Amino acid sequence: MTKVPLISVVDDDESLRESLKGLLRSLGYGHAVFSSAESFLESEALFTADCLILDVCMPGMSGPDLQRELIRRGLKIPIIFVTAHGDENAARMKAAGAVDCLLKPFREEALLHAIDRALSD
Repeated sequence: MTKVPLISVVDDDESLRESLKGLLRSLGYGHAVFSSAESFLESEALFTADCLILDVCMPGMSGPDLQRELIRRGLKIPIIFVTAHGDENAARMKAAGAVDCLLKPFREEALLHAIDRALSD
């Protein structure tokens, strides 16, 4: 039996979390959603996520901060960053291992393409 990939979403925007949860469910992916990086770090998904859709700017720990923490802990979860604040840091985040950095609002197709790349690595 094939394992269903678990995609975790970390974003402080509740409407985006719920929208992505519905999309991932409709596509047959496992999903876990979190309103903060800190809540993700305290969850079991930290060890079971196959891909992370991560907001760049959040209260408390930012997306890039979480990326650095995962690297520090030796956890290699493919990350797709999403941001409403431009992509001036996209090159740096990709250099640190991010699969992609999508500007909100992003097209569903762009996200699905990034998820496919993340899961194929």
